Amino acid sequence: MRLLIVEDERRLAVALSRGLAAEGFAVDVAHDGLEGLHLAREHDYDLILLDIMLPGMNGYRVCAALRAEDDDTPILMLTAKDGEYDEAEGLDTGADDYLTKPFSYVVLQARIRALLRRRARTGSPVLRVGGLSVDPGARRVSRDGTEVALTTKEFAVLEHLARHAGEVVSKADILSHVWDFAYDGDPNIVEVYISALRRKIDAPFDRRSIRTVRGAGYRLEAEGVRNG
Repeated sequence: MRLLIVEDERRLAVALSRGLAAEGFAVDVAHDGLEGLHLAREHDYDLILLDIMLPGMNGYRVCAALRAEDDDTPILMLTAKDGEYDEAEGLDTGADDYLTKPFSYVVLQARIRALLRRRARTGSPVLRVGGLSVDPGARRVSRDGTEVALTTKEFAVLEHLARHAGEVVSKADILSHVWDFAYDGDPNIVEVYISALRRKIDAPFDRRSIRTVRGAGYRLEAEGVRNG
């Protein structure tokens, strides 16, 4: 899953980014409202952490602008302000939740998980591709009823493929969604994770559901026997 942090306190932004990246999220960071709004419009995020007191454009205006464009990405507002009127204004502009600084990182994690679960329930709670089941809310995967243990990055790659089941998904698109936009490492890292997924969700079940489309990317198919 991909998150956007819009926070002008750079040390806090770096700390949050590192912590969430360690949990397997792809994280982009903006330090002012205008940059944050631009990134939110240009990329598909699963959740936005949005500070209120920002240079360029405050968080209220960023949130209102996104909602006016029918962008329903969950928004968790972060602010040093405290008071029921500030919270009410944030929620009235379209934010989904509100957290006052200083806050516990454990509480932040819980709020993020809750918002992602809520979004999953309003959409497709479980992604099913043939006998493969991918549950974004619980972050669980099973094949024919048997649970398969995946790392956070493996899960993120599989979830992205499952959301586009039957479609060809390019390596660049996987990099963009699962890794942050500033990633400048070896793009072949995608192949490493695809190979790992095949070993875990296909090989033990005599399946071949992740297909390589030469020169284009990968496609997750409903069912495919290994020799099919």
